[in-house]
Amino acid sequence: MSYQLLFICLGNICRSPSAENIMNHLIAQRQLSEQITCDSAGTASYHVGSPPDRRMAFAASQRGITLKGQARQFRPSDFESFDLILAMDKENYANIVALDPEGRYRHKVRLMCEFCRHHPDQEVPDPYYGGEEGFNDVIDLLLDACEGLLDNLVQTQVAR
Repeated sequence: MSYQLLFICLGNICRSPSAENIMNHLIAQRQLSEQITCDSAGTASYHVGSPPDRRMAFAASQRGITLKGQARQFRPSDFESFDLILAMDKENYANIVALDPEGRYRHKVRLMCEFCRHHPDQEVPDPYYGGEEGFNDVIDLLLDACEGLLDNLVQTQVAR
């Protein structure tokens, strides 16, 4: 049984699919694909069915990472399906925990930046309305957070 990660942002076309694909890239490098699986979703339904944003995909490709997938909206059943749900910002976090009024799954929901090692950011900023630099910054921030997350999972969840 693999450990299941779900990355969450607003529309599921920039930050969360980037985190999902960066994490899959790092997981494959460490040959942990059998132990850890990833998905992503958005709190809003704006872009359901759309591929990752082309500007985000370009920024990722500059670091050898291909963004795949299509946007979907978070479903309450995701609380059951996933072991860890990683919100990109505090608003996404609040929107997810609001779908769990009894707090039964609150222990599964964390902020992505909790796993950063080098970046002081508390949240992954949404680059959607900004310029090219914002997309590059988000990729760098997510690389840092994903590496920290993967090391944490190897230490705490994944039996080698």
